[in-house]
Amino acid sequence: MRQTFPALSKGQVPMLLWLLLLILELAPKAFIRLTPPWSTNFKGKTVTLTCEDSHSPAQGGISWYYDDILLKKKSGKLQIRNSGYYKCKTPGSSLSDPVHVEFLSDWLILQASLPVFEGDDVYLRCQGWKEEDITKKIYYKDGEKFAVTYDSGFIRLNSASTNNSKYHCTTYVEGLFGMWKESSKALRIQVQELFPPPVLTASPSQPIEGSPVTLKCETWLPPQKSDTQLQFCFFSGDQALGSDWRSSSELQIPAIWSEDSRSYWCQAKTVTHSVMKRSLKSQIHVHRVPVSDVNLEIQPPGGKLIEGDNLVLTCSVARGTGTITFSWHREGTIRILGRKTQRSLSAEFQIPTVKESDAGRYYCAADNIHGPILSTLITVTVRIPVSRPVLTIRAPRAQAVVGDVVELRCEAWRGSPPILYQFYHEDATLGSSSAPSGRAASFDLSLTADHSGNYSCEADNGLGAQHSDRVTLNVTVPVSRPVLTLNPAGTQPVVGDVLELRCEAQRGSPPILYWFYHDNVTLGKSLAPFGGGASFNLSLMAQPSGNYSCGADNGLGIQCSEVVMLNFTVPSRSKITPVTVGVILGLLSILGLAATAALVCKFRTQKKSGGISATGTARSFGTETQESTHFEPPALMELQPVYSNVNPGDRDLVYTLVGSIQHTKEHLVNPGDRDLVYTLVGSIQHTKEHLANSPRLHWKHKGPTVIYSEVKKTHPDDSAGQASCRGWAHEDATESYENVPSTSLALYH
Repeated sequence: MRQTFPALSKGQVPMLLWLLLLILELAPKAFIRLTPPWSTNFKGKTVTLTCEDSHSPAQGGISWYYDDILLKKKSGKLQIRNSGYYKCKTPGSSLSDPVHVEFLSDWLILQASLPVFEGDDVYLRCQGWKEEDITKKIYYKDGEKFAVTYDSGFIRLNSASTNNSKYHCTTYVEGLFGMWKESSKALRIQVQELFPPPVLTASPSQPIEGSPVTLKCETWLPPQKSDTQLQFCFFSGDQALGSDWRSSSELQIPAIWSEDSRSYWCQAKTVTHSVMKRSLKSQIHVHRVPVSDVNLEIQPPGGKLIEGDNLVLTCSVARGTGTITFSWHREGTIRILGRKTQRSLSAEFQIPTVKESDAGRYYCAADNIHGPILSTLITVTVRIPVSRPVLTIRAPRAQAVVGDVVELRCEAWRGSPPILYQFYHEDATLGSSSAPSGRAASFDLSLTADHSGNYSCEADNGLGAQHSDRVTLNVTVPVSRPVLTLNPAGTQPVVGDVLELRCEAQRGSPPILYWFYHDNVTLGKSLAPFGGGASFNLSLMAQPSGNYSCGADNGLGIQCSEVVMLNFTVPSRSKITPVTVGVILGLLSILGLAATAALVCKFRTQKKSGGISATGTARSFGTETQESTHFEPPALMELQPVYSNVNPGDRDLVYTLVGSIQHTKEHLVNPGDRDLVYTLVGSIQHTKEHLANSPRLHWKHKGPTVIYSEVKKTHPDDSAGQASCRGWAHEDATESYENVPSTSLALYH
């Protein structure tokens, strides 16, 4: 099968030829070794040449050249007796450097050692035909004497170089006819090249901008000098690259840029600095790739941020080399947000602590001198957490009352919609309301008595809930209809008891003012500052039976209780002995019959002159009954001790009885006289047992009823309560009284 190769263009042919020549030049050279190792010999002597390469000694296929004429000899050794230039070549090497071997018939010759490489020491020997006749030898370089010897030895020249200097030697010979001078033929030392000038190569030879490049400084040493150490140095223009001299013949450039397009060269030298060579300059052209596929990425992903977050904009290109300029923009604004120029395929720009005004559509641009390329637009949204809401309570009146409908309005001044508002009473949830467009929401609440307390609200738009301050709402509850109770309950009150009138409204916001009434006459009032009920203590002395009631008021209207009817009875005096009762009844009968006429006359006279004057804290009074024809005792009577007259050590107790007797017109001397006051002073003997067990004496008596009483004064601030639960607007002053203990009342009949 015949193999075909693609045709080469005209531009590729010179390149291949150049590479072929370079390969041939850099191939290791063969070298020739002489035995004996002298370049000049006396005529008739034989010199053996040996062709060697890196695989020395060569085994076969050797080519020998004599003055550039190929000899038929194919072996590795060649014996010569003729002067001339000899070269050889092995199958694995290139042609060796020529070796000049000279055979002379002169009496004095100058020999130089072979082979000699650059930087090597050279041995020179001045040799005569008859060495025993020579005693002194003089060496010259370019006509200048530089050494003298007196034996048949040799001299050494340090660090030979290819400078084409000429050497010769002279001597004086003694013979039969005297002494004469002999001079050798001039000799040029054959110095072989230690290594050829290095060649700089770049891989790749036409790099792309930003890619790595490897520079090589290539040369070679002959096999017999393979142990010679070389050092290398690379240059860009006149500036050394890397760390000056190095043992490696390679230099790695991590990234090369378009501005690095210039000439490069290298140097090679021995560590002894005896030989140094430099390469030719090699031009390296760096290719730049235009940017393409510009892309903008945002962190956090999706472009949804919360106010205060950091916005990171990353602009990148899929391809592009060299120095790239990145810039960031927001749609609708001319100002460039940021710009960076760097040798990379991406760059970042950060907007710290974004605000609501940073929302919008963003894009970036990239340019590496070929023109800017834009990315697509990306939308950035900035959400704002809700601020602390403010709760306001709107009531239809200054003081919220049960039954009112109040509006709870919760408003957050800042925050991205939608916002969900929650309303709370203490820790209980009342309800919620959503504000799709943000700002505020309301909740209507119909007030009951249980709605007093602290209210708050909460706003949340998914970025964290915020709570308002607490707002206190006091719901005023109108008082319910009070209930009047008498204490003690369930017993029949008698004269002398202290009766507690308790009025209590089961509902109503404090403070509550309670009023107490007897047949529409105000007895008194009491304030309950913390709610609940209030009491009024009534001392039963001679109060007439009647209807009792109370009223409650907390500023939202008075409520009146049901009427409670109370009947009073005169207590039976079962503890008084019959003797005492008889004595008392007898005395009362005698005194009453004897004094009736005088009293009638006296009261008639005083009635005409203005009546009896009262000087104590109590006064007697009667109730007008015009239709009665006989005495009727009052409903109540209480017998009180005269405290000012009581002596605990005395066994006699003095009681003062003030009686109010109701009469008919027929019994009165003067029809205008309505009240008769009787006073009985009696001294009653009791035992200690009676004194200890009976602070008051009670007896059954059908006669006059005796009471202690004090006229109650009417206060100006009682008018409101009085008018609310009474059936009429005025009050009889004679019926406004309060039962109290009396200390001194002694009216004697």
